[in-house]
Amino acid sequence: MSYQKRTAALASVAALAGSAVFMAAPAARADVVDVNYKCQTPIGVKTAVSPIDIKGVKSGSSYKLTMSWQKGVSSSPVELGKGAMSPSATIKVGGADSGTVSVSGPANAAAIPANTPIKINDLTGTYTPKASGKVTFTAAILTIKALGTTTTCTPTNSPGPSLTLDVTAAGGSSGSSGSTGSDTGTDSGGTLPKTGPDDSVIALGTLGGTVLLAGAAGTLWLTRRNQTARARR
Repeated sequence: MSYQKRTAALASVAALAGSAVFMAAPAARADVVDVNYKCQTPIGVKTAVSPIDIKGVKSGSSYKLTMSWQKGVSSSPVELGKGAMSPSATIKVGGADSGTVSVSGPANAAAIPANTPIKINDLTGTYTPKASGKVTFTAAILTIKALGTTTTCTPTNSPGPSLTLDVTAAGGSSGSSGSTGSDTGTDSGGTLPKTGPDDSVIALGTLGGTVLLAGAAGTLWLTRRNQTARARR
């Protein structure tokens, strides 16, 4: 084979291998989604639109979710001093799983001037899969607490998911979420536990050891009996 043909063949193999690695990677898709918020504030209803991004990073059997706002929402008629505003939110879980994930973050690190859109810091939380499959994460309710008041912002435009993950629940469950039983160590059926090949080997080894010990004990007993008989003669 010529040098050019060998090079072309190796390039084709590398490309196919790269495609296989890419196809084997876990499915994940993240989108920046515009969310139209309707906020119930102490001074009336306010509206705001903010693009929201949600990212998920696997951590053991769970995922760390980070929710980010690219624009400010709501505002305050008075200045909010450093640390005066505390945000939190919920993320709606859909697809193969259901429920909500609570996320929270630090208070404002700098003062927020009056009548200025409030920029929300990144909020984080932990999601633990209860079912396996493609799971979606969508922005839900945002809560802002400041100066003893609470502002609740609710999406009004039925936003689409900001993140989709292909997850595996602990134990590999593929059904809908629900309670799972745990082994108690008791057997109500009155039957012996099934054993596999390894168990059979262990059982045979134990039996062999018992026979060997019994043989050794018999030999010892016979030896002592012969010694006693000779002593009596």
